[in-house]
Amino acid sequence: MNPRDFLLALCVVVFWGFNFVAIKLAVTEIPPLTLSFLRFTITALILLPFFRIDITQFKSVFFVGIVLGIGHFGFLMVGLSGADAATTALLIQLGVPFSSILAAIFFKDKLGWKRSLGMGLAFGGAALLVGEPQGGTPFAIFILFISAFCWAWANILIKKINHIPPLAIIGWMGLFASPFIAALSFILEHNQMQAVQAASLQAWAMLGYTICFSSLLAYHIWYSLIGRLDVNQVVPFTMLAPVIGVAAGVTLLGEALTIYKIIGGMLTLCGVGIIQLRQGKKTLKP
Repeated sequence: MNPRDFLLALCVVVFWGFNFVAIKLAVTEIPPLTLSFLRFTITALILLPFFRIDITQFKSVFFVGIVLGIGHFGFLMVGLSGADAATTALLIQLGVPFSSILAAIFFKDKLGWKRSLGMGLAFGGAALLVGEPQGGTPFAIFILFISAFCWAWANILIKKINHIPPLAIIGWMGLFASPFIAALSFILEHNQMQAVQAASLQAWAMLGYTICFSSLLAYHIWYSLIGRLDVNQVVPFTMLAPVIGVAAGVTLLGEALTIYKIIGGMLTLCGVGIIQLRQGKKTLKP
C-alpha cells in the first residue's frame, strides 16, 4: 500500500469514527427516525440521478435497502438516542461475529476454534459493555444489538448481488427505506416537524456530515480501495473506527472512559480482530 492509499484508508475510518459523535449530537435535537428519514431521502435525491438498476435486480436491492436501511442505519440512530457514542462504536462491531455466524449457516463456512474464540471474546466484551451503568438504557443496547445483526445480515444479502456499484445500493436503499422509516416515525415519534424546524445549525451540520462524509465520500473511497488493493490490506483499517469513535465520544462529548469501556472494548476489538485475521488468511488460500 502506497502512502496515498494509506492516507485515504485512514481518512475513511476517521470519517466513520467521528460519525458516531455526529449522529449523537443530531439525535439530541431531531428524533432518530425522523433523522434517518431525512438522511435517506437526501442521499437518494443526490445519488439516484446517476445510478440505475435493472428490473431483475430490484427485489435483491429492495431487501438490502430494508435490512441495511431500517435494520442497521435506522436502528443505529435509535440506539444512539439512548446510548453514548463510545459504547455504540464498540457494540456495533458485533456485526463481525454475527457475520461469521450467518456465513456458517448460509454458506456452510466452518468457523474453526480460533474464530470461535474470537466470537467468545467479542461477545464477552459486549457483555461487560452492557453492564456499564452509564453506557445506555437497556432498550438502546438491545436496539444496537439488532443494528449490528442487521449489518451482518445485509452483508449476506449484498454478497448475492453482482455488478451493482456500492453507491447505487446506497442510493436505492435510501429510496426503499424512506417510506417505511417515515411510517415508523409517524407512529412512534411526536412533534417531528417542530423538532426539525427548531433544530440548530449544528444539528443540520451533523446530518450533512453523516450524508456527505460518512456515507457518500467514505464509501466511494473505501470501495475504490477495495477495487485496487488486496482486501486484506484494506479491511484491517476498520479496527480503527471504533477506537476513534470512543476517543471522539470521550473528548468531544465528555463521555466517561470507564473500566467497562476499557476492558469490554479491548475484549470486543480483540475478538473482532481475531475473526478478521482468520477470515483474511482463509481468503488468501487458493
